[in-house]
Amino acid sequence: MLEVNEISSLSNEYADKLPKEIIALAMESTRDLAISFSGAEDVVLIDLAVKLKKDIQVFTLDTGRLHPETYSFIDQVSEHYGLAIDILSPDAAKLEVYVKAKGLYDFYKTDHHECCGIRKIEPLRRKLTGLDGWITGQRKDQSPGTRNDVAVLELDSTFSTSDKPLLKFNPLANWSSAQVWEYIRMFDVPYNSLHDRGYISIGCEPCTKAVNPGQHEREGRWWWEEQTAKECGLHQGNIIAKD
Repeated sequence: MLEVNEISSLSNEYADKLPKEIIALAMESTRDLAISFSGAEDVVLIDLAVKLKKDIQVFTLDTGRLHPETYSFIDQVSEHYGLAIDILSPDAAKLEVYVKAKGLYDFYKTDHHECCGIRKIEPLRRKLTGLDGWITGQRKDQSPGTRNDVAVLELDSTFSTSDKPLLKFNPLANWSSAQVWEYIRMFDVPYNSLHDRGYISIGCEPCTKAVNPGQHEREGRWWWEEQTAKECGLHQGNIIAKD
């Protein structure tokens, strides 16, 4: 396990390394490691990781509001790689209280953060408490307002605790969307069929829409909110770091 004081220097050392080298570092540096899976970038990570280690742990968040195509995609990836993907669900009692009080579409009138907190953040926090490190598909060009400083390796400022630091690896931080899709086509990697219908960044069905040519991918997420609010909290450290 890496010491906290090693993280910054290793991040600089690996800043220009290939994604597979960063994934290898993650595997060497942690005892309990998992890949967070939801989109195209994450399947590239899975494809790279299984070439290094067949039994890599993968998890995904089932918010209960995903597109049917996304549920099919999860099964497709599981079957393609022979992986038992850990599907995380929100706490049923907390979700019931929230829906009874606010309804199913309160986020259109207020913002998405309370809903995301119950459906995404709490299940993720439960999962991460058992890990030493996690691998994400964050890229700098996904959201210039909040992700342009993403490092390939960092101490997770959102989910680390004083007695249990959590390492966060972002092997595709320096890749572009074009590079992700070049890899997908070159190696015949599975992808969500919604991408063929103009969806680029895909989240929950009520909060995601297709984008027009020339629009940034994050314009299809939480489109009724200000650009600076378009993070659900999984990577809250991106915003904190900029304040």
